[in-house]
Amino acid sequence: MILIKRWFNISDKIRFLLVGGFNAGVSYLMYSAFCIILGETSYQTALAIAWIISSVVSFTTQKFLVFRGCGSWMREYIKCCTTWVFSYMINAGLLEMFVKIFHINVYLAQIIATLIAAIFTYVVFKKFAFKRTH
Repeated sequence: MILIKRWFNISDKIRFLLVGGFNAGVSYLMYSAFCIILGETSYQTALAIAWIISSVVSFTTQKFLVFRGCGSWMREYIKCCTTWVFSYMINAGLLEMFVKIFHINVYLAQIIATLIAAIFTYVVFKKFAFKRTH
């Protein structure tokens, strides 16, 4: 109980960085594995598969460990999915640009794209998906 209280005394921005870092790591490992399995030229397919799988993990950890969501699971999940669609489009667009225009390796390009998309995701999660209505 004390550990939980201490955890939630930490700023939500720091909690988001820690939990989001874990989620991004899991997603990146899946992305990398799918790039290896499918071939690096299928990096967009690898991204889509990793995104679909990691969204469930991310929703659960963000709901309980970052934003302390107490609303309807389904409503919050739909809001998260809406957020992720836009975040995914930002990520996929940046990934494509980094690989095709700047000729960055697909693995490094995904790290950079994820970091940029994470900023957007934090703001929208806080203001929309897990917004508290007192």
